[in-house]
Amino acid sequence: MVRDQIAARGVRDARVLEAMLQVPRHLFVPAQSRSRAYGDHPLPIARRQTISQPYIVAFMTESLALTPGDKVLEVGTGSGYQSAVLACLTDKVFTVEIDGKLAREAAATLRMLGYASVRVREGDGFFGWPEAAPFDAVIVTCAASRVPPPLVEQLGEGGRLVIPVEKGPLSQTLTLVTKKNGKIAIRELLDVLFVPMTGEAER
Repeated sequence: MVRDQIAARGVRDARVLEAMLQVPRHLFVPAQSRSRAYGDHPLPIARRQTISQPYIVAFMTESLALTPGDKVLEVGTGSGYQSAVLACLTDKVFTVEIDGKLAREAAATLRMLGYASVRVREGDGFFGWPEAAPFDAVIVTCAASRVPPPLVEQLGEGGRLVIPVEKGPLSQTLTLVTKKNGKIAIRELLDVLFVPMTGEAER
């Protein structure tokens, strides 16, 4: 998976590649899907949600440019796989999941596998996690029609935010938002397809 799907497509950060090697992806998918856990595709998990394609997880993680000790917010915990990858890079991971059942199950899986430093909260990720802000990085694993203003506000100086932004029907672009000297810069990275953000983002 790491050699053929991730490194071969240009992901170069050695720490990200090592994290992708370490995290047991098959333990974050339903039992009936474990034989396909390391395939080059997303997989359904539960509650009509998905676990992202391995390459996309690695690409988004690399785009955050994390260093040890960075505080990172994830919006859309899902099964907890992306959270575990982040936890290999920093011990300050905060993750928000709008579906209470998914949040509880992800928290239990992360604890069972030893990722005890990850803090999981049930809530609408559109609003981020203001009490824990500012964040050095924010990663959003669901598509929104716009970048949620609260997430930009909760970025610290030099912060990076990676989010899929809807461009039209079935058209999304992975977007990198950076904050420097209080100003925002936006760069489009690649075309993607994620499940939509729910809650406030739908209004």
